Amino acid sequence: MTEATYKPKELSQILLDADTLQKRIAELAQELNRDYAGQELILLCVLKGSALFTVDLMKNLDLRVAVDFISISSYGEATKSTGVVKMVKDMEEDIKGKHVLVVEDIVDTGLTLDYLRRVLQMREPASLKICSLLSKPAHRKVELPIDYLGFTIEDYFVVGYGLDYKSFYRNLPYIGVLDPTLLDD
Repeated sequence: MTEATYKPKELSQILLDADTLQKRIAELAQELNRDYAGQELILLCVLKGSALFTVDLMKNLDLRVAVDFISISSYGEATKSTGVVKMVKDMEEDIKGKHVLVVEDIVDTGLTLDYLRRVLQMREPASLKICSLLSKPAHRKVELPIDYLGFTIEDYFVVGYGLDYKSFYRNLPYIGVLDPTLLDD
């Protein structure tokens, strides 16, 4: 895989390069292939940040898979969670009696994912598990299980590979650390 040469000056470092991301995603897919062998699975992509992760994960699955999308937010334009979770777009699939895997880009405070998990449990899926590319435990306010985890990271504001800052940097094929002097408080 060739890595784009574009590295914005606003990044202080590349935390996870494209090859490292793709290798771990393939490993996560193998775990899912094993755990869901012979079953149907609904991947629930949490927009917008999880889109690239979901697509790459799907490409590595040897399962009968459906995909749906949901959009929830506790950030808005801020760089820290507001603590108020808002459903922006609900999913379309009926998940009652089905196996559902929530695909998330990053678990930070845990508030958004905890809210989503409670909402989805009320819809009575056969199983509900969480797959997150990143976990940042330094800000965790709600402990919740992450059944499939790509990487645990330090307390950095990260962008790239779907993650953004003010809607930019999602297109980077790697995950980088945004220069902290650029962040709003």
